[in-house]
Amino acid sequence: MTSSPAMAQTDETHDASRQSWVASARAHPVFPLQNLPFGVFSPAGSEPRGGVAIGDEILDLKAVVQLGLLQGIAAQAAAAASGPSLNPLLALGGAPRAGLRKALFALLAEATVEGEAARSRAEPLLHRATCCRLHLPAAIGAYTDFYAGIHHAYNGGLRHKRPSPLLPNYKWVPVAYHSRASSVIVSGAGVRRPNGQRKLPAEDAPTFGPCRKLDFELELGIWVGPGNALGEPIPIGQAGDHVVGLCMLNDWSARDVQTWESQPLGPFLAKNFSTTVSPWIVTAEALAPFRIAQPPRAEGDPQPLPYLWDKTDQAGGAFDIAIEALLSTAAMRERGIAPHRLTASNLRHLYWTPAQMVAHHTSGGCNLQPGDLFGSGTISAPERAGFGSLAELSDDGQTQLTMPTGETRSFLQDGDELTLRARAEREGYATIGFGDCAGRVLPAPPL
Repeated sequence: MTSSPAMAQTDETHDASRQSWVASARAHPVFPLQNLPFGVFSPAGSEPRGGVAIGDEILDLKAVVQLGLLQGIAAQAAAAASGPSLNPLLALGGAPRAGLRKALFALLAEATVEGEAARSRAEPLLHRATCCRLHLPAAIGAYTDFYAGIHHAYNGGLRHKRPSPLLPNYKWVPVAYHSRASSVIVSGAGVRRPNGQRKLPAEDAPTFGPCRKLDFELELGIWVGPGNALGEPIPIGQAGDHVVGLCMLNDWSARDVQTWESQPLGPFLAKNFSTTVSPWIVTAEALAPFRIAQPPRAEGDPQPLPYLWDKTDQAGGAFDIAIEALLSTAAMRERGIAPHRLTASNLRHLYWTPAQMVAHHTSGGCNLQPGDLFGSGTISAPERAGFGSLAELSDDGQTQLTMPTGETRSFLQDGDELTLRARAEREGYATIGFGDCAGRVLPAPPL
């Protein structure tokens, strides 16, 4: 992995040799002691409250606060994270959040004074994750979907037979559109196939009915906080401080509806019916070991304009995190066949860093608020095996993908379950994950 100044942010909480007294967290492939992501959960029969994933358990932050297990800035941050949404925690900024993470690490680690003294009091505050319900981690005031996956954008231009696949502005500006915050849903919720207007090239007029080209998009979700005042842009050098953490995000897309409706103002109903996110916010602090330099631009590409250019961000503002999409059909589940991997890519293929997205979003004076959500855009790799959508993988329906059962797919069918996963690995550090970002396709509502 490429080194960068951001690597200096690693500390004792990233020590791979440290283990938790929570047995299931030891060598856990997703939620070891070195991760400690924040989310919102409901124990059986109880109201939603903030929690931290540790192995196969969830630590109840509301109960931690009530028992007084933390002190100082960590106690303040834990109180902010203990309610039915994490917006108050996101509003605090990086120092309290990092302080809470360090205190929780000490509380849950073996062979620490804090851990040994508090274990008997903290152990009853753990809930088996499979017995809890997970919720959206924050109340989302606004959701903006970027288009920062350059290979996906290029492939889209090829499918639309543009002489130059990328539009002239693509390498100058982080392109995005404002999507619908109200229809962002947490992993595990069903996704209703949308009805909409669709018109194939051979058809004389549009018809209204169930989407015929339902697709997924392999994206990164970026949680924002603390935000800025209206009319006060966030400088690029400070923009990274407003990236609280990451999740996985599936921007479900009705491609046939999208093709017909997108001119001239872009996506509308083809995108606003559902967006699925994984339930845990993997913090910027937990991801410090997996930061890398932003990959160099191709020869001849313009350097970003000054308001988007920061040497520190270029040196360590990108991430080396493997991502994948898996499909499980109803027939596969009936036969006990594991989900089939459709594609595998990496966050390093994004053309713009999260900090550049924040800086550009606010450059005209737009105010971001704690709990705002960004989608990165589809993160396709340059090779076909890493394309991040079925539109690319199936050549817009011209190619059939074969499942282990012999079934074929060009787009999603009712009963299909699509799951996104992410895994951050680096030699000398514990591997961490994001948790599943999954949704099952339900039939369209009756006309």
